Amino acid sequence: MPIHQVMRLSRGAIIELDATEQDEVKILANNLPIASGVVMVDRNRIAVEVKQMLPRAPDRR
Repeated sequence: MPIHQVMRLSRGAIIELDATEQDEVKILANNLPIASGVVMVDRNRIAVEVKQMLPRAPDRR
């Protein structure tokens, strides 16, 4: 989901994830993977815990 769509979400918005709690996920910026982490659920809050920053490709800034 592009950041401009995330910024327009209102409180209580529902985002369907194709991952479950404790699944490993990739975190993307401009469609490039920058980190990996796991989905965490605590009561009614969902977060992604970053476990590893991924190395940048040498040709990317």
